[in-house]
Amino acid sequence: MQTHRQRTGFAGRAGRRGGFACGLGRALLGCAAIATTALAGCAPEPSPTPQPTHDTQPAPKPPTAAEQRHARATEWVAAASTRELAGAVIMASVPTTDPGQLRELMAGTGIGGFILMGANVPGTAEELAGLTAQLTVDPELPPLVGIDEEGGLVTRLPWDTLAGADTLRSEPPEATLAAFSERAALLSASGVNVNFGVVADVTSAEWSFIYQRTLGATGAEAAPRVAAAVAGERGVVASTLKHFPGHGATDDDSHSGIPRTDLSLDAWRANDKLPFAAGIDAGAELLMFGHLSYPSLSLAPASLAPEWYALARDELGFDGVAVTDDLGMLRASGVPEYQDATATTVAALAAGADLALTVIGMDAPGVAALVDGVTAAAEAGTLPDARLREAATRVTELRLELAEAR
Repeated sequence: MQTHRQRTGFAGRAGRRGGFACGLGRALLGCAAIATTALAGCAPEPSPTPQPTHDTQPAPKPPTAAEQRHARATEWVAAASTRELAGAVIMASVPTTDPGQLRELMAGTGIGGFILMGANVPGTAEELAGLTAQLTVDPELPPLVGIDEEGGLVTRLPWDTLAGADTLRSEPPEATLAAFSERAALLSASGVNVNFGVVADVTSAEWSFIYQRTLGATGAEAAPRVAAAVAGERGVVASTLKHFPGHGATDDDSHSGIPRTDLSLDAWRANDKLPFAAGIDAGAELLMFGHLSYPSLSLAPASLAPEWYALARDELGFDGVAVTDDLGMLRASGVPEYQDATATTVAALAAGADLALTVIGMDAPGVAALVDGVTAAAEAGTLPDARLREAATRVTELRLELAEAR
């Protein structure tokens, strides 16, 4: 969310005038014996007093709110320890509704975000609001509090009875706008400020695990509804588009393996890209990278592929927070190279993720160990310092922006 300021020009300079006015006076004196002609010469007129020039420049514009947030985030990152930076780029979850345990987790690890899963949701909205309040250690920099609240098939809150994609996909975009607007208000009242709820995947395969969660069978159909969902949440909770670059290109489920598709980039651009582009243009603050492989660009899962992060930034113009899907899913895939939680987290951050999400298999000691592991990787140079600071700056800016919106 950058702003471009035009440089104002200079006003025209006042000109100087100079020169001489020459008048020829002739005095003719006649004499009978002698004729003498006297010529009065030309004398220069005094030059006018030079006038000062005035180069006028408008007073500098005060910094925008976004520029102020960036400055504050940069200042925080510059002063933070390596461990504080490592914590800032991690969002985790532990299965408890004990406010004291959650408070201790946030204070002890300094993680930048917490995602509410089913095991974190008490019976009422009022109880949830009380619980989420305990996640804030520093009121000036509250954490990201996320949830997967798509509606329909993926609903964490029992009191959310609003429509989900399973019905919205066959209704006009205005219905999606209304549903996500009401859902955003419901989430905000419960202390949630980030929704991982806008599915931008597309598929026409009704047997696909993602089909009932999509907002259209094709990119062209889904794009206006995805944009409407983001618009509905705008200014209330931060919107997340998932699961980039799109699960609809494969029938496999990334909860149990690493899906792979032979879809070409040209075909992806013509269809699967469209809802993500529409959501980004609508102002989505986060983009979730899925654990699926497109060998046409990279053999690695998109969540670990620098090529996909670069494409999102350079081709789609995304400048928000890049978040991974749950890295615990990579461990659950059974692939040997993804079994180390620290290694996969460091790989995701090094590839371009700003926020590493980890849920499956995590508990409080595991989260603390993960923060320590990322810290060690940063200190050893395995995770480049510049990359860690860039990620922490983006996450901190979003936290500041959401704090201002409260």
